[in-house]
Amino acid sequence: MAEKIVDLEDTLFGVTEKYPELKDVLFGLGFAGVSNEAMRTTHGRQMTLRTGCAHLGLDIGAVAKALKAAGFEVKI
Repeated sequence: MAEKIVDLEDTLFGVTEKYPELKDVLFGLGFAGVSNEAMRTTHGRQMTLRTGCAHLGLDIGAVAKALKAAGFEVKI
């Protein structure tokens, strides 16, 4: 099985296009915009996971841990 790698510098749009199953994971972490297709395809093309965490006040370590628990390798 190929590794699923997420870089925290990836855009929300890019990572959810590559791994659609991440929409639910990210939504559960507080990235509500990923469930709205218009938001995901506009703002999500500009916002990286790292800047999204900062914007939403999320702990980046906790987000990385949740992504790892969901089966992803995380590049920090």
